[in-house]
Amino acid sequence: MKMNKYMIYFRKIMGMLLLVTASFVVANAQGRVTLQDQPNATVNLDEPLDLEESIGIALRNNPQLKQAELQVQSNGNIYEQSKWQRWPSLSFSASQGFSLGRNVDPFTNQFVQQNIAFNNYQLGSSVVLFGGFQTQNTIKQNSLTLQASQKDLAATRNDVMLNVALGYLQVLSNQELIEVARQQVEATRLQLERSQRLVQAGSLAESALFDLRAQQANDELSLVNAQNNLESAQLSLKQVMNLPGNQEIRVEPMNVGDPSLRAYDATVQEIFETAIQNLPQMQAAKLRTAAAAQAVEVARGARLPTLLLNGGVNTAYSSAAPRERFVADGSGSRTMEVPSASRFIMTNGIRVPVVDVVTIPNGAVRQFGYFDQLDFNRNASFNFSLRVPIFTNYQTRYQISNARIQQMNTEYQGQIVLLQIRQNVEQAYIDMSNSAKRYVATLNQVQAQAEAFRVAESRFGVGAINSAEYNIAKANLDRSRANLVQTKYDYVFRTKILDFYMNRPLTE
Repeated sequence: MKMNKYMIYFRKIMGMLLLVTASFVVANAQGRVTLQDQPNATVNLDEPLDLEESIGIALRNNPQLKQAELQVQSNGNIYEQSKWQRWPSLSFSASQGFSLGRNVDPFTNQFVQQNIAFNNYQLGSSVVLFGGFQTQNTIKQNSLTLQASQKDLAATRNDVMLNVALGYLQVLSNQELIEVARQQVEATRLQLERSQRLVQAGSLAESALFDLRAQQANDELSLVNAQNNLESAQLSLKQVMNLPGNQEIRVEPMNVGDPSLRAYDATVQEIFETAIQNLPQMQAAKLRTAAAAQAVEVARGARLPTLLLNGGVNTAYSSAAPRERFVADGSGSRTMEVPSASRFIMTNGIRVPVVDVVTIPNGAVRQFGYFDQLDFNRNASFNFSLRVPIFTNYQTRYQISNARIQQMNTEYQGQIVLLQIRQNVEQAYIDMSNSAKRYVATLNQVQAQAEAFRVAESRFGVGAINSAEYNIAKANLDRSRANLVQTKYDYVFRTKILDFYMNRPLTE
């Protein structure tokens, strides 16, 4: 009676386990998100791109970013699987066998001289009741590792965004340099036309025209070089965005403020403190240190005992079992031939059991088929298993030691990341400050060179100076204007880096 209760209870447990397992498989199949499921926003490349659209294209097309996403998914699977380690395992096994000659009948456990076919079926389950808290600590460790990989993904995104911002500003810078070069060509052309009129009027020597034509050729070469530099900058931007080189793109200009009119609104220390709180690489380093600490606890758990609960349901079939079975139902008597379990005779050197004729009252003979035998042979079992580690050849000891070493390594790695952030912030701030100073100095230089060129142009028009002196004044002005454009965008990029450390959007 007790065995029947146990079997009913065990059947309920197995049914619940099968239901939970099936539910998990269905939920996992329906809830899994892959990279291919993510929709991609379409961008019209025939229209000018702003910085936000350029960053969006680069984020969607960057293969390193997709690898980081896959790593997050992999760590997520590891974390989810570790949580399921708390649940019992469930397995089913079946076997088919054949035995020839003298055998033990699996049904009666008696020796028989015949060929036997048999089947065995087993449904088993096992659960760890106590495992030194290794499962719980492993779940925490995998959770921290998953979060660290998510921060790595964010850091990779930031790198892509910074590279796009740099390429975008380089394109804008070269576009302005082209405009400066065109203005230089136009100014030289107009001066050449005025000089030709002066030569025709006899007010200027004809030799001055040769110098101006040479200057015009130099200005046209500068324009070609500026156009080539723009194409190179556009190619670099397209490569960062992972677009083909023959793809035509245009970028929208940005509203760039005057660096001489404002100072950055945060100190170096404020930028550093904000950076270490928000930068994903710093957060990832902290999470890995915490994960390493959990790995030490996992290794320590191997010193503690492990308690398991095992259970199973078994049944078997044998072809040597009788095809008929007497069932007591009060319907009458029945005579049956039953092999003796204790009396045997020797026939041709073979031991054969004596067959007794037995009369069994109040019953009937019924067919005993395949599934009837499986049901008759069904049995269940439970057992507890305790493992106490006493001496493991110092494996646990050195595993703990290595886990502690790894923890110290992650701590030092976190210090390295912190030091790199401080150095990068300090360098970025001084670069921004110096760039602003260079812009102010270059702006003053442009104003001075513009005035000097205005005077030289007037004196050249009346023949007070020669064409060489005029060309020197114009070249100085052209060079200072180009430097002003470059220093302006250099300042903008340095400011964007500080905005990045201050957790501000790059697109503003």
